[in-house]
Amino acid sequence: MPTTPSRTEPRHQSSPRRAAWASFVGTALEWYDYFIYGAAAAIVFGPLFFPNYSAVAGTLAAFATYSVGFFARPLGGVLMGHFGDRIGRKPMLILSILTVGGATFCVGLLPTYATIGVWAPILLVVLRFVQGLGVGGEWSGAVLMATEHAPARRRNLYGSFPQMGVPAGVILANLAFLLVSRSVSPEAFVAWGWRVPFLLSAVLVIGGLIIRRAVTESPEFVAAKSDGKAQAAPLIEVLKTARPQIVLGAGCMIGTGTLGYVLSLYVLSYTTGPLGLERNTILTFTLISAALWMVVTPWASSLADRVGQKRVLLIGGVGLAASTASLFPLLDTRSYPLILVAMLLIATFVAVTYGPVAALLTDLFEPRVRYSGTSLAYQIGTILGGGLAPTVATALFARTGASYPIGIYLTVLTLISLLSVAMVFRRGLIVRTPSPGLAAKLS
Repeated sequence: MPTTPSRTEPRHQSSPRRAAWASFVGTALEWYDYFIYGAAAAIVFGPLFFPNYSAVAGTLAAFATYSVGFFARPLGGVLMGHFGDRIGRKPMLILSILTVGGATFCVGLLPTYATIGVWAPILLVVLRFVQGLGVGGEWSGAVLMATEHAPARRRNLYGSFPQMGVPAGVILANLAFLLVSRSVSPEAFVAWGWRVPFLLSAVLVIGGLIIRRAVTESPEFVAAKSDGKAQAAPLIEVLKTARPQIVLGAGCMIGTGTLGYVLSLYVLSYTTGPLGLERNTILTFTLISAALWMVVTPWASSLADRVGQKRVLLIGGVGLAASTASLFPLLDTRSYPLILVAMLLIATFVAVTYGPVAALLTDLFEPRVRYSGTSLAYQIGTILGGGLAPTVATALFARTGASYPIGIYLTVLTLISLLSVAMVFRRGLIVRTPSPGLAAKLS
């Protein structure tokens, strides 16, 4: 007679799916919060919080506050990485969603410069910093929960679930702004309509909390802790033992992270500002591109499980560099069909590289320091790439009045990522090898 599993026995067959979907949903909700800030910076924050500047300078100042969140992210990554390696992945995921959600909701209530003067941009920067702290620990925690629950031969696919949450957040954020901007007059949108997506985030964060609380802790973390391998100071340990992995892991993220943010944020600012194109049309193109991004990500990640990370990431990196070089020449035609083609090309190759890179970064570090290591690599890469990209791109255009310097700058970043991926495999830095017993349970 078959025996009935005990209540305390882990249900490994259903746990990977729950962890993957919880990572996807939670990441989508957090990136919704993050991207509505970026969209507001591109559209309304300049005149509302920096009215004494010119249009270009106001946009530059608004994107500067956007970049502040990226500089808070390493601190959030270090703090949550430390405790994620010490006490577990799950508590940090719950903390991160509360931090980001609370800060985002408060932005929706924030008075503008016309009401409280200089305190308005100051408070905006403070809330953006708090938001960055939460996001700093989000990505690594979500990826680790997905990959550490995953079957041994499907880590790339499972690692792509939180990666799909990013374009899902883009879709939710742009839908929110598109629906509000089409429902009210331009004057009403600037006066109060932009606040609605920020305030709605409270409902979404509550949903994310419910889902994440239902997920069990990572089995690889539990195994490391039960074996006495948990580190008292994981940050110091990873800096001592895995500096090449951190540097090259950051390099792997620079190009993909940058183009993801350019696609979802800067293209909107550039086409509706200097090029004078219709905002809602570009928002619609962003939605289409993000939908393609979300569909291609799991396909490319599943392909990496079958043919190898190296092949998929290198082919995707070459495609990303080529599509980046063609981005601004196509945007500058002011032809809506060509602009859509340019955005779809970027979305495709961002997805091909962004999906498998999640599992690649987790493969670089041992479980006892993995949260700290992946956080450092990811945050350094996204700061040097996506965090600076909108500000640098806006400054380059303001200085030169041309788009080709921006194209050169972005293409160089994609080539850095391509070289970093090649170096990871050339130097044999992959260290992730689950124990045979754990691998059998997860397979």
